[in-house]
Amino acid sequence: AGSEVSALLGRMPSAVGYQPTLSTEMGSLQERIASTKKGSITSIQAVYVPADDLTDPAPATTFAHLDATTVLSRGLASKGIYPAVDPLDSTSTMLQPRIVGNEHYETAQRVKETLQRYKELQDIIA
Repeated sequence: AGSEVSALLGRMPSAVGYQPTLSTEMGSLQERIASTKKGSITSIQAVYVPADDLTDPAPATTFAHLDATTVLSRGLASKGIYPAVDPLDSTSTMLQPRIVGNEHYETAQRVKETLQRYKELQDIIA
């Protein structure tokens, strides 16, 4: 809807046809989901990713404002792996040595490196 409104207002579309104000609008929305003196809001958001392209401007802009992302993989689901969570594309700002401890952090990094290497070698293995 944002791109249609922008077109009606005579604004030129930006990357991949999205409205030029996408980043600003997403930032404003995400900033409203925050803790205050009167309470806090926890948000669980489902984000549509066009053609499963995580670099598409809409999901990339959204992800930049989130503390954690859990990416579901069609490829894993088609192999019968459930939950089909892709640990290489999923992220968390909490995965830091000062928060989870050095041992946990280093183990998580080694697991990700091993999974990445497996992904790179998948064509050769198969």
